[in-house]
Amino acid sequence: MEIKILGPGCPKCKQTEDIVKAVVTETGVDAKVEKVSDLIKIAGYGVFGTPAVVINDEVKSVGKVPTKKEIKAWIEK
Repeated sequence: MEIKILGPGCPKCKQTEDIVKAVVTETGVDAKVEKVSDLIKIAGYGVFGTPAVVINDEVKSVGKVPTKKEIKAWIEK
């Protein structure tokens, strides 16, 4: 599984990255978590609000910090 956190590095982006990494650790899901801060790459996903979470090239969240519960639902499918 490939999870990307899209954002320039703002506090909410960092918070999102920390929560995603915590959920991956807690669930034991085999996932690569990557931070993407290049604005051109972010725009390539059609995302114009950050933070955003992309799982296996599918945008799951834009413009907010997702909850642990939301992230677990996305990665345990």
